[in-house]
Amino acid sequence: MPLRGTAALAMWWDMAPDMKPEFEHWHSHEHFPERLGVPGFRRASRWTSAGGGEGVFVMYDVASHAVLSSQAYVHHLNSPTPWSTKMMPHHRNMVRSQCHVLASAGSAVARHALTLRLSPQPGRGDDLRASLRTLCEDLAQRPGLVGAHLLQHQTPDMPETTEQRIRNSADRFADRVLVVLGYTSEVLERLLHTDLSQEALRHAGAADGAVSGLYTLSHSASAEEFASEHLPALV
Repeated sequence: MPLRGTAALAMWWDMAPDMKPEFEHWHSHEHFPERLGVPGFRRASRWTSAGGGEGVFVMYDVASHAVLSSQAYVHHLNSPTPWSTKMMPHHRNMVRSQCHVLASAGSAVARHALTLRLSPQPGRGDDLRASLRTLCEDLAQRPGLVGAHLLQHQTPDMPETTEQRIRNSADRFADRVLVVLGYTSEVLERLLHTDLSQEALRHAGAADGAVSGLYTLSHSASAEEFASEHLPALV
């Protein structure tokens, strides 16, 4: 199934190894249910660095870009729980992109994820979008791969939130985001030397300096899963 909306929230950060066990416990058992309780948040997925490093990649499927500045979501951003308040300062080097979905082909969850953060060359935004849209459709059908998704950031019109202040550093963002998903990590790695090499990206219209990362799935959940936990038991 493709992304479950016309928007997505894509985030990257580093988490120190000594904090990772508590972070994943909090993120799966408090933070995911909280976020997926916000109207319009439809799925949450977390991947961690495939090489065992500190990197974390999280993506939320969102009904529309307006959800990312909705009253319900902003309320949570400005009212973090005590556990969230403890964990937020440990989110280092945050990159947070509030995106429109430009293309979504194939599945949105898989064991392995390759992310690419990039920007277009001046005057070549349309070229880059067209090229990567076509590539998404192709990649989603290749052996070893199951999906590819192209996103574009747009900053919502809203003031700094309490969570941002707790992290004690300004969030950066990725202008364009490409997420490729698969069941064979080697196929994803090869893309960085073929279809997604610096030369190929430059030809497609991307500026030099794209940032790539390989990740392994840690947890994925839908809003319906958590909603069902509050339904009365069947008798």
